[in-house]
Amino acid sequence: MPHSVALIDDHHLMRNGLAAMVNGYEDYRVTVQAANGHEFILGLNDMEEEPAIAIVDLHMPVMDGYETIAWIRAYAPGILPLALTFDAADDAMERAIRAGARGFVLKTTRPSVLKVALDSLLLTGYYHSDELHATLIEKHGIHTDHEREQAKVLEQITPRELEFLKLVCAPEEYTYEQIADAMDVHRRTVDGFRNHLADKFGIKSKTGLVLFAMKWGVVTP
Repeated sequence: MPHSVALIDDHHLMRNGLAAMVNGYEDYRVTVQAANGHEFILGLNDMEEEPAIAIVDLHMPVMDGYETIAWIRAYAPGILPLALTFDAADDAMERAIRAGARGFVLKTTRPSVLKVALDSLLLTGYYHSDELHATLIEKHGIHTDHEREQAKVLEQITPRELEFLKLVCAPEEYTYEQIADAMDVHRRTVDGFRNHLADKFGIKSKTGLVLFAMKWGVVTP
């Protein structure tokens, strides 16, 4: 079943174009459109199920994107807000993230990039482009909540456990025996890496290991 997406943008033509783009992806469907945050909130009250993702224009009348994203964070935290704008200014990206945006894309973004952003939001809860990362970290030294939590998580993983995780996520889909050979250790040692990670982070399966590694940036999706 396709994932539900809300579009919140006061430009009718832009919103229709975005809707056509999103609906062109097999795994996504636009289920609600609104011209501003207030209209979105009213529409949300009439929906049986919240959308998974809200693509939110930052510059709108009545209730702008920053206010809308902050409202979503406070009152509908199950929705993942993706900030959208023509404005590539550093302070716009910073302000959007501080409001609670899980990612940031420009209105000039290619369809393939938007698809990556949507997929990343569902998989990891965040979409961090190189541009956004450079703005928040290198220029301002600002870390998002996710990045602060990521640092805490990575501090708990030993270098050998990190190597093990990367092999688990390799496209070759190695078995644990093959991972043991690649790491030049006994299979019991590999089981130890897996069990230590399971104990520390509550991971219950090999699929869980892969999702964990992607969520915390050990590997990229």
